[in-house]
Amino acid sequence: MRVVILAGGLGTRLVEETEVKPKPMVEIGERPIIWHIMKYYASFGFKEFVIALGYKGDIIKRFFLDYSSFWGSVSINMHTREVTLHDQIDEDWLVHLVDSGLESSTGGRIRRVRDYIGSNTFMMTYGDGVSNVDLNALLELHNRCDRITTLTAVRPPARFGGLILDGDLVSCFTEKPQIREGWINGGFMVMEPRILDYIPSDSINLEAQVLEQLAAENQLAAYRHPDFWQCMDTLRDKRQLEGLWQEGKAPWKVW
Repeated sequence: MRVVILAGGLGTRLVEETEVKPKPMVEIGERPIIWHIMKYYASFGFKEFVIALGYKGDIIKRFFLDYSSFWGSVSINMHTREVTLHDQIDEDWLVHLVDSGLESSTGGRIRRVRDYIGSNTFMMTYGDGVSNVDLNALLELHNRCDRITTLTAVRPPARFGGLILDGDLVSCFTEKPQIREGWINGGFMVMEPRILDYIPSDSINLEAQVLEQLAAENQLAAYRHPDFWQCMDTLRDKRQLEGLWQEGKAPWKVW
């Protein structure tokens, strides 16, 4: 099962970092947050990734192209230009780096990677949030509910959009900060390729248009995750995540 990661946004609320790099490349413990996300998925056996690139996507490409030389020991023969890598790379990942446009909205980025989705169920998340959600339980609920999309419902601060839940289904999705039940969309979704029928153009917003429509059609399920979830929206968020990592208390570090 492939994992689509949206990694093309501008990250305007973390401008201290994103002036020079895309938000998925902002580091926690000297590794980009997208690496943490991928390590987490890989720990559950999901090791094929489709990364939808946009803003400063070349930096993400360079990171993966040079991954072995970034983190391992290297010998370089300056005369022959022969490069020898001395350390075994732990990640047995297959990574597809797909340009999804500078101006594409979140739904549009999924549309842009449709050739890599094919006709199979796939997972999708954002390139700026970590969690300790049980991905196997998430997938099990998705299969049981038999809906087009299942998202992970979490309980962070009320500055995010809200969900109204009816059992395991989402009865209402709103990007407005009025949250009656206290649940919000935390990403970490499972989707059927039929979702592409709801994304006719690059300008379609996944949250404000597609998920709202799916909820109205009773096609959006929610896996409740009351435990750890944190996105890296601001410099304060980055410092909080860095502190958890440095203290050895990062809940998402399960590898």
